[in-house]
Amino acid sequence: MKNPWLKKNPMLSMWLSGANAAAGAARGRAVAEGRRQTAMAAAAMTKAATDAWIAALTPPKPARKRAARRRSK
Repeated sequence: MKNPWLKKNPMLSMWLSGANAAAGAARGRAVAEGRRQTAMAAAAMTKAATDAWIAALTPPKPARKRAARRRSK
């Protein structure tokens, strides 16, 4: 007697194919979002490091002199 659990089930096969396709699409979206966040974090760190070095290597801006206010008599 043949084992009934080994018999092909077309409904189960279609359901699993659809579930696999949905899981693949979700995985693709998750990986893309992770890459976007990684790129944004790397860009932010690069900008912060660049700004820190520029601030450290440039001389400070001269202080603005206040204009004397004239008093009205």
